[in-house]
Amino acid sequence: MTNDYTVQGFKAGAVVAGLKKNGALDLALIVSDRKAAVAGVFTTNKVRAAPVILSEKHVENGKARAIIANAGNANACTGDPGLNDARRTADLVSRELGINPEDVLVASTGVIGEYLDMDLIAGAIPGLTKALTPDAVPLAAQAIMTTDSFPKISSFVGRAGEHAYRIIGIAKGAGMIMPDMATMLCFILSDININSDDLKRALLSSVETTFNRISVDGDTSTNDTVLAMANGLAGNKDLHGEDYDIFAEGLRNVMWDLARMIVRDGEGATKLVSVEVKNAFSPSDALMAVKTVANSSLVKTALYGQDPNWGRIMAALGRAEIEMREDRVDIWIGDAQIVAGGLGMGAEAEKLAAEIMTLKEFSLTVDLHQGEYHERMFTCDLTHEYVTINADYRT
Repeated sequence: MTNDYTVQGFKAGAVVAGLKKNGALDLALIVSDRKAAVAGVFTTNKVRAAPVILSEKHVENGKARAIIANAGNANACTGDPGLNDARRTADLVSRELGINPEDVLVASTGVIGEYLDMDLIAGAIPGLTKALTPDAVPLAAQAIMTTDSFPKISSFVGRAGEHAYRIIGIAKGAGMIMPDMATMLCFILSDININSDDLKRALLSSVETTFNRISVDGDTSTNDTVLAMANGLAGNKDLHGEDYDIFAEGLRNVMWDLARMIVRDGEGATKLVSVEVKNAFSPSDALMAVKTVANSSLVKTALYGQDPNWGRIMAALGRAEIEMREDRVDIWIGDAQIVAGGLGMGAEAEKLAAEIMTLKEFSLTVDLHQGEYHERMFTCDLTHEYVTINADYRT
């Protein structure tokens, strides 16, 4: 039986290897029937997990056949033994599938500083390869979850000339989310015919405007990985011009959808908030301002408390090291303006804003009146539950 999350030429599978304490699916495999163009974007954290190091090297080849990902163990801060475990994981998959180890990409997520139980991995891979089926991408999305409360999956259907193609993306992430490319994994599959350079160009652009514009808690993980594979089975000719633009926009839409899901599923989160900074002096000022407000713990706790405490927003802007004048700043919660020219609009305006903040989704808008540059990020509130989840993460 097929579903809306199939891509021709790709199969997926998921099994319980025993890496998660709760006995849930924890090992996923995605395989292309033939070599696919591949591109990747990885964490900027200077502490880089073993699978990041290995996959970054394999992606340089521009082609790949498979992605294997485990949850429950990050295989980070594990030194040479961890890197050997990542290599062995790729080798085990390559032997089962009869492909080159360099064509296997590896990803991990979970607890940092613990070694992978390779006996569990080795024991599970034969059954994992036997479980491969075209309609199991949603199961793979489940298998890569850690503290996520739901699997994240999105799709796009487009045409290149006379040829229809599909883009499917799955992701995991709920905590350690502040990508400068969060803990997050994302795997994107397409049957479009595109070369690896153009795929990389589209992926880098999309990451910058989607995953690099979200925040849950301001932390960047050791394992952040976004991988895209395109096997060309749609049969279109070389992608260029309008066809490339449509593909790039479809890719961006899938990734925005997944990015919003990650923030909505932020650990303990009850609010999804779009933070927008308008009319900044420069592009860098716009980005710095929106990041500072979106990451402020005091702003995020006010969002949770449904308190339009605009002083916290002003304070965040004031330490953002941007061009600004306090007496020019306007602030809105939804369509309720609570600050004009740096001064509060009074109790009635704040009452209306507080009512808007009871919603699960709303916007926070700042107008700096300094220039013409805009930026937007999605953030969430900071709750008691976030502390509970992360205080007890290893226990």
